[in-house]
Amino acid sequence: MTLDRPQAPWPYDFLPQVPSFEVTSTDVADGEMLSEAQTGGQDVSPQLSWAGFPDQTVAFAVTCFDPDAPTGSGFWHWMMLDLDRSVTGLPAGADLDPPPGTVQLRGDAGKAGFFGAAPPSGDYPHRYIFAVHALKQRLEVPSDASCAVGSFNITFNVLARGLITPVYRNA
Repeated sequence: MTLDRPQAPWPYDFLPQVPSFEVTSTDVADGEMLSEAQTGGQDVSPQLSWAGFPDQTVAFAVTCFDPDAPTGSGFWHWMMLDLDRSVTGLPAGADLDPPPGTVQLRGDAGKAGFFGAAPPSGDYPHRYIFAVHALKQRLEVPSDASCAVGSFNITFNVLARGLITPVYRNA
């Protein structure tokens, strides 16, 4: 899908480069339109699976960020931290019943858990970057921290990262 306006910068271009690994999903795909389940109102987090991460991975973080939101700072749709190394996938709706030991931070919609795509009507297509971050340690960020604090901790503890970036446009 092409955009009819300049895109916001890719946020990972401004961070230290790290190796990548495979992230797959039965619900979302690179460059493809999100289904209604992953939009505002339904708010169903997509199924995600990952493999090929570094052997020294201790924990994972899963995030969803829209760099195209009309805020000047993007929009955090989801941040789940401290998934155990043994967790290599999440079923759809996992934010409602997260794996033990995880922490979900309150995103920019004001709630913990996944908040679906809801760009302004008629707006250009937005990119939704679903990232799985392989971490060298558990982050132990308190649940009342902002996603900016969570992202800061991810950035300084990430070993590798895998991405899937679907798009969505409200008609």
